Amino acid sequence: MSLHLKDENETAALGGKIAPILRPGLTVYLEGQLGAGKTSLVRSILKAMGYAGKVKSPTYALVELYTISRLNLYHFDLYRFDDPNEWMDSGFREYFNAESICFVEWPEKAGACLPAPDIRIVLDIEGEGRHVEIDAISEAGRQCLIRLNS
Repeated sequence: MSLHLKDENETAALGGKIAPILRPGLTVYLEGQLGAGKTSLVRSILKAMGYAGKVKSPTYALVELYTISRLNLYHFDLYRFDDPNEWMDSGFREYFNAESICFVEWPEKAGACLPAPDIRIVLDIEGEGRHVEIDAISEAGRQCLIRLNS
């Protein structure tokens, strides 16, 4: 799926469309340069899922946990990792389970240590807007994108 988002409102609208297709157990990679809107997209997804609190960038904390009803949604930012082994030392692997949804910014910083994604979202700055590519990597991801497109 390929989209052009002209502004923050369209990013929020995309988040509103993605939120209802997500299911526990999913891993979503968010890729793109600094300022491409990765955290903004996660923020809009969380809001659409009913999260009313503040949504912070996990750049310094590395991970932020958001609990919505009984669902744990983890938002990782691995930008500050210098070596994939930092992932192994972090203890984050346990968060990737059948009861959680994990969003990962800068997944390439963890290399092959990171669990494979179900969905990969790439955001690129394009003029004043953003170009977005959404790909399903697993069968669970494909089922989600089928729902997104219907």
